[in-house]
Amino acid sequence: MKHSKLRSMGHNVADSFAAGMGFMIGVFQIDVFGEAQCSEGGAIVIDFLEGSVVEGDSSPSLRRAVALYRDALPEFCSGSGGSIEDFRALKVRYWSTHTDRRFSVTVEDASGLRSTTEYEGIESRRSKAIDDRGRLRPLPHRR
Repeated sequence: MKHSKLRSMGHNVADSFAAGMGFMIGVFQIDVFGEAQCSEGGAIVIDFLEGSVVEGDSSPSLRRAVALYRDALPEFCSGSGGSIEDFRALKVRYWSTHTDRRFSVTVEDASGLRSTTEYEGIESRRSKAIDDRGRLRPLPHRR
């Protein structure tokens, strides 16, 4: 599967979790940004393939939601035209600023290609920056 498709699938999983209702696993209230703010370092990193919180402090409820997402991931992948085996890594870092919520999705595919993409806002759009010509452009994917 193309890396861009995996990146898109990773964004959808991360955005679903960030939305706070956990529709991918039924209705499950989640406040990952609130918990990230209270966590040491102000962020929470989740490994969705392992179903665990790998950085930051989290409540039992949040850890349960992460485990349920891990269990739902194979069905989500097949419904999106892929397979869980297409991923070697799917980690998401959640944090917020005083004015915005943000997350970055790190995806590694089966061939070892890795990228990290940052998203912001309630709409979970790609973060933007001014380029050398003064134009507002999406931040490039980091490899």
